[in-house]
Amino acid sequence: MSDQLKDKCGVFGIFGHKEAAYLTYLGLYALQHRGEESAGIVTSDGKKMRAFRGMGHVQDVFDGNQLEQLTGDRAIGHVRYSTTGSSNIKNAQPIIVDYSRGEVAIGHNGNLVNADILRSELEAYGSIFQTTTDSEIIIHLMAKPSNRNVEEGVVDALSRVKGAYSAVLLTNQFLIGARDPQGFRPLWIGKKDGAYLLASETCAFDMMDADLIREVEPGEVVIISAQGLKSLKVSSQGTRLAHCIFEHVYFARPDSKIFGESVHLVRQRLGQELAKEHPVDADLVIPVPDSGSSAALGYSRQSGIPLEYGIIRNHYVGRTFIQPSQGLRDFKVRVKFNFVKEVLKGRRLVVVDDSIVRGTTSKIRVKRLRQAGAKEVHLRISCPPHRFPCAYGIDFPTKEELIANKYNTEEIRKYFECDSVGYLSLEGMLKCVSFPKENYCTACWSGQYPVAFQRLNKYYAEKCR
Repeated sequence: MSDQLKDKCGVFGIFGHKEAAYLTYLGLYALQHRGEESAGIVTSDGKKMRAFRGMGHVQDVFDGNQLEQLTGDRAIGHVRYSTTGSSNIKNAQPIIVDYSRGEVAIGHNGNLVNADILRSELEAYGSIFQTTTDSEIIIHLMAKPSNRNVEEGVVDALSRVKGAYSAVLLTNQFLIGARDPQGFRPLWIGKKDGAYLLASETCAFDMMDADLIREVEPGEVVIISAQGLKSLKVSSQGTRLAHCIFEHVYFARPDSKIFGESVHLVRQRLGQELAKEHPVDADLVIPVPDSGSSAALGYSRQSGIPLEYGIIRNHYVGRTFIQPSQGLRDFKVRVKFNFVKEVLKGRRLVVVDDSIVRGTTSKIRVKRLRQAGAKEVHLRISCPPHRFPCAYGIDFPTKEELIANKYNTEEIRKYFECDSVGYLSLEGMLKCVSFPKENYCTACWSGQYPVAFQRLNKYYAEKCR
């Protein structure tokens, strides 16, 4: 992705395996691309919870000694970047709260658009929050005295929140998975050695050779215990689906399944459709690694232009999109890519990327391609222009920072100093996925927000103004 943003988190859960902590570590390792800011694991042996959280990558936060101390046969884990709540250890997840019915921990992927209203209401009735994240609101709603048990508490809490959530919760007796009625964020169920698993993406199951069972359905709550898996429904009458299609475009790993289909194959189709809409006479198709690689393959196959790797990514840098500070982001853009002059010199290039947001790194990339000797540079983007912020968990900049909100395509071309720019149309993008087009959220491109709200939380109210 160009001109990176921040994005969602990754969650994992397991119930009924003697190596729960270690398998959770592997699951989080597979989901590292969903958040590089912090990582955490909470385990339970059925009587007591144990937790460890830290800032940084999974492999840096955990070592063998820490995993040995996280005893128990059930666990949840989380990798985070911050959309709501500041970037510090206090807000690292999973969050643990001890209330009248015992301990409960939560890991949350998404964003609640009515968080401010609910938090103010809860604080007025005496709730004391230990973090500034919207995830903790769900636990406080669960803890209401009128809820007779954990099951009732979860359903009641989720019936009151609005927005995007795929969440895993852990008590000493239960592992719980929940997905919002619109199905914004993915959540999958798997099984290994008789133990149930939950994960944001199927690549986490592949890491440990687990069996894929099915997706958690939109509006479904699954409660896993020693008695097995129980499914409940949060009221969703009249609710339209709103799968985040940007998961397919950029965020999910290409070896995962999202919303029932292969990410890699969807991205190939995006590239094929892009080649139909924006053909160009060129010598080579060059992907911007790694999220542009599948679309570039599709563009190459459709156009007949050979695919070549002229931009090489340094995989030890991390994804600039999800870095918490602009200073770190700028530094990592400089060291993230190298350019193969022998491939690029004198060639007319189709450079395929997944998206352009602010435009700053795309401008730098075009300049470096020219310096490497490229004769022509034609940018091709496998999604429409981003013109609106996201209220549901992807930290797009304010409207004023989005380059496509300020300039038309020709003005963007001049700003980048490239030979042409072509974005995939909204209609073309929607042709490449399996559900009916009305089942996807396209708010960041169309400005049509699928969940109506009277007031966004303060962070997003500023961004969507």
